[in-house]
Amino acid sequence: MIKMAKIETKPRHLAAIIAAFMIIIIDIVYFPYTPWFTPLIIVSITVAWLQYWLDFFMENNRQKQIEAHFPDFVRNLVSSVKSGMPISRAISHVAETNYGSLSPYVKKLANQVEWGIPLHKALLLFGESTDNNVIKRAISTVIEAEMSGGNIEDVLDSVTNSLVEIKKIKEKRKAAVFSQTVQSYIIFFVFLGVIIVIQNMLIPYVLELQTSSLLGGGGSLIAQPRATIVQKVAVDFSSISSFIVSMGDWFISLNGIFLMLAVIQGFFAGVVIGKLSEGSLKYGLKHSLILVTITFFIITLAQGF
Repeated sequence: MIKMAKIETKPRHLAAIIAAFMIIIIDIVYFPYTPWFTPLIIVSITVAWLQYWLDFFMENNRQKQIEAHFPDFVRNLVSSVKSGMPISRAISHVAETNYGSLSPYVKKLANQVEWGIPLHKALLLFGESTDNNVIKRAISTVIEAEMSGGNIEDVLDSVTNSLVEIKKIKEKRKAAVFSQTVQSYIIFFVFLGVIIVIQNMLIPYVLELQTSSLLGGGGSLIAQPRATIVQKVAVDFSSISSFIVSMGDWFISLNGIFLMLAVIQGFFAGVVIGKLSEGSLKYGLKHSLILVTITFFIITLAQGF
């Protein structure tokens, strides 16, 4: 499993956060009671975290490339050792090959071995520097087997075969569930469409029928309902207490209930999609964040209009 990328704040992250605050200020000043108010809030939040999320994707993609090139490195190392080279010389020899994102770590390993750092320590440092759990486990296996008296050539060969088989299994699994992942996204967007139709067309029609049934032939009210269905609640920004009270009323209105239902559906649908496609809840949260953001934007925009 690939580790979570470390979060570092860089100038472009600060620029994105400043841009998000500017969008919020413009939204509050120019769009406080328009259909665009809440969608622009969602846009500002998305702008703020997008750079961090892109870093997360880039780091995980880099880790996948490192993990994919590692079997090639071990395979070349085994071939060099079997040809009669000492393992230290073999490492320096294979370091000249291009392994993509793994190349800097392989060259660093070769330099450490040439500088006289013990092989076991250099391999451990190699695993730690890549920060990849698969490589760390493979290195630990090689070191333990070699210290127990095993032939390092056979150990490396076994590790290579295991990594290649794991890679094939992952690729087959990903190809097998790709269509299901696409279907899950399509089903969710169909669900959003149904929610929008219900809240923008069916509910107003039902409320109109309810109102007409409470009026007599002359248009006078002939019955007082015990409870009325509230579809929309305007959020009051005049004071903090008014804002809290109006938000509480909004949450129990039909628009609030529909939005919360869609958000809950998006969150758990994303968790299921990530677990299905990647086998990890971490990637499920990635899909959940995407679906929840899309849900907030589409539903609030539809409610505004």
